[in-house]
Amino acid sequence: MGEYVSVGSQTAYLATGRGNGPGMLLLPMITGIGAQIRDWADELAGRGVTALTWDAFHGRSTDNSTVDELSDLLAELDDDAALAEQTQLLDHLLGDLGCSKAGVVGWCMGGRFALLLGARDHRLACVTAFHPTVPSQLRPHQTHDAIADAAAITAPVLVSYPSADHMVSGADFEALQTALHSRPSGATVALFHPGADHGFTNRDRHDKPANAEAFQLAWPQALTFIDTTTA
Repeated sequence: MGEYVSVGSQTAYLATGRGNGPGMLLLPMITGIGAQIRDWADELAGRGVTALTWDAFHGRSTDNSTVDELSDLLAELDDDAALAEQTQLLDHLLGDLGCSKAGVVGWCMGGRFALLLGARDHRLACVTAFHPTVPSQLRPHQTHDAIADAAAITAPVLVSYPSADHMVSGADFEALQTALHSRPSGATVALFHPGADHGFTNRDRHDKPANAEAFQLAWPQALTFIDTTTA
């Protein structure tokens, strides 16, 4: 089981893998550091990967807040401030925690930030983005275009897109793939899930068979991708 730790002025959830082994920075969905993200961190640690999870909402998550309340906090989230926090956590993984390599994995809003961070920090060994929230039309609080910026990622990327994503159109996902395919280095692995919804990895949505089936296919592939790229 992991624990909450302090990293500078931040609080993060840490699940420790093997010493001097690989690490992963986890960027959550709207749920924040809720139960499922902690379970994923613990699962990675059980595979020998040290997992450090960003606390996007500074103590607020589905443990103590409604999704509507968290959505209000998301609407106030500053891109550059969030990226600075994530960079500090990556520094901690590769520095104080002694990880040999580190990647990033994100879900929904965290998937968007995984792409943004990957474009800016080339220390990352891999970038994994589950149903990233990357519509071509930026929201008022956003300052960076994840689709355009993705072309600057040098690490291998795995991105998973559900066809029934109401947040990101098929055309926008195709634009993201085009940006990723334009890169001179870094493989792109794209998974397409017919009938699955935005946020299909959230187990609260697994009552819909297409979502459960998409997760059952995508998660093991992501684990293999992480193992391979951070070895």
